[in-house]
Amino acid sequence: MPHIICCVKQVPDPETPASQFKVDEAAKKVLPIPGIQPVPSQFDTIGVEAALRIKDKIADATITIVSAGPDPFRDTIKHCLAMGADEGVHINDPAVAGADHWATAEVLAAAIQKLAPYDLIITGRQAVDWDMGVVGSTLAEILGIPIVTLAKDIQYQDGKVTVERVLPDGFETVEAPTPAVVTVSNELGEPRYPQLRQIMMAAKKEVRALTLSDLGLDGVKNRTNLEALFVPETKVETEFIDGETSQEKAERLAVRLREVKLI
Repeated sequence: MPHIICCVKQVPDPETPASQFKVDEAAKKVLPIPGIQPVPSQFDTIGVEAALRIKDKIADATITIVSAGPDPFRDTIKHCLAMGADEGVHINDPAVAGADHWATAEVLAAAIQKLAPYDLIITGRQAVDWDMGVVGSTLAEILGIPIVTLAKDIQYQDGKVTVERVLPDGFETVEAPTPAVVTVSNELGEPRYPQLRQIMMAAKKEVRALTLSDLGLDGVKNRTNLEALFVPETKVETEFIDGETSQEKAERLAVRLREVKLI
């Protein structure tokens, strides 16, 4: 009976119009947008989908959702339970706020060790807010287990995992012993969407709340320093090239491009 742990994160809705996106530059934080609810990180729900596809083939597999963040993160856990996961663990501690990738991985690793034994840990290739893509690898390093990144397909059988992973110029198939960490890419496909009945069933599934003290941690220590956070200013200038014929327009365009040193 394989035990699969999926790490998930809640993020600002990436479909938010750019005009509504605000940053507190002094506090170095993204401001909540009134009326727009945060959502599960897309790559993480794809990771849950990968776990569910394994469960579709191995009915007695157990899927545990783990997330570290404030109260609203419970909604993301519940969404994943509605997709079909079995149980949730919510690490809810004020000290987790503002944790960098290393501190986040340390907290997740402590929770995962508390959930042992486990066979497979699945994360998204990256979170869609910061796009760093390093928590999965850091998690594997802390736990001292193999990692396979950028998966488009995951198969589990007889204590080993077979992963088809994405390369810049194609694909490759990798086999690793378990326990292992696998990060999932969007090439795996769209995650399933919970139906009303599943959402109602998820309301009855357990979400266990843990603090850092429950995990034997007395705090978090970041290893990176955020120097600045701001919305970049963009400026667009448009210039039309006139001419009597297409050839004349092309010649004037070439001259203009040479003047601004683009060719």
